[in-house]
Amino acid sequence: MSQIGKPIPAFHCEVIANGEIATLSDYDLHGKYTVLFFYPLDFTFVCPTEIHALQKALPEFAARNCTVYGVSVDSVHTHRAWLNTPKNEGGVQGVSFPLISDLQRILSEQCDILDESGVALRATIILDTENIIQHISVNTLSVGRSISEIIRTLDAIQFVSLHGEHVCPANWQPGDEAIQPTHESVTKYLSK
Repeated sequence: MSQIGKPIPAFHCEVIANGEIATLSDYDLHGKYTVLFFYPLDFTFVCPTEIHALQKALPEFAARNCTVYGVSVDSVHTHRAWLNTPKNEGGVQGVSFPLISDLQRILSEQCDILDESGVALRATIILDTENIIQHISVNTLSVGRSISEIIRTLDAIQFVSLHGEHVCPANWQPGDEAIQPTHESVTKYLSK
């Protein structure tokens, strides 16, 4: 968690999107909010459920000026094979957001999310428009994530960025009351 408030480490990785292989670097992420959605491996069990849920929510991320990337230690060729495998066969056919190949495990290692077997844990990293890490959450391999909670967290990060004099209390949702970082403000909020 010591990486919160720091820039994402520099990286260059292969990525596949819309059937095309390209190179992606940290520099390419500037100017938009970014969700890096680390998952253990292609062709596994919890991963396709998360990837399809993320795909379904892509319009919500786009509306928030946020780009989503899946990241695993698989090669882009394994990503391509999984992207070409139908959903009813455990694949992620129809997924349109880019999948990053962290084959050398550099990005996963720099973000400190590799488990002892050499795969990435289920980590979600949210970057602001300047590539500063604003959020990191990590699940064990057997527990899938809540996409709606990622969106809620992104909303809170964007709210605080826009209204720096306010902070978001627990369970804050867009439209909810925020508080100022003062004793008076929190006591007023808690007394309601």
